[in-house]
Amino acid sequence: MFRRNNRPTPDAIEVIIGPRATYTGTLRSDTSIRVDGVVESGLLQTAANVILTETAQVACEIHARTVSIRGRFNGIIYADRAELLAGCHVSGALYVNSFLLDDGALLDGELHMQSANEEPTPPRPQPGALPIIPILSGPYGREQSR
Repeated sequence: MFRRNNRPTPDAIEVIIGPRATYTGTLRSDTSIRVDGVVESGLLQTAANVILTETAQVACEIHARTVSIRGRFNGIIYADRAELLAGCHVSGALYVNSFLLDDGALLDGELHMQSANEEPTPPRPQPGALPIIPILSGPYGREQSR
């Protein structure tokens, strides 16, 4: 489950978001997707692999067999396997069956390990979606007067 030598077999990469490209929206493909540029929002969905290179800055939802990350990612990943490689910065939630965390990779979020036959767990509400609760300051929780 956590072994480095248990890597997926490579397949053809037919979809590339280049280093000077910015994409927003839904992208579905039967083949692997490589991102060198920016994905501002939306969905990347493939039955194959998603590769985020060192220059990638991605903020979206990803559904794929394997997701390999070297760049920056913020969002939700649903995959059979996630690989957080040296130099990456990942924020958000990962719902995976297998997970690799390289030395020098940063994960700031939630990791949900699942078995292959388990249904994906829906994500919890984002902090911005919850009501704001006022915090009172001063002694004993009373507001301070000015």
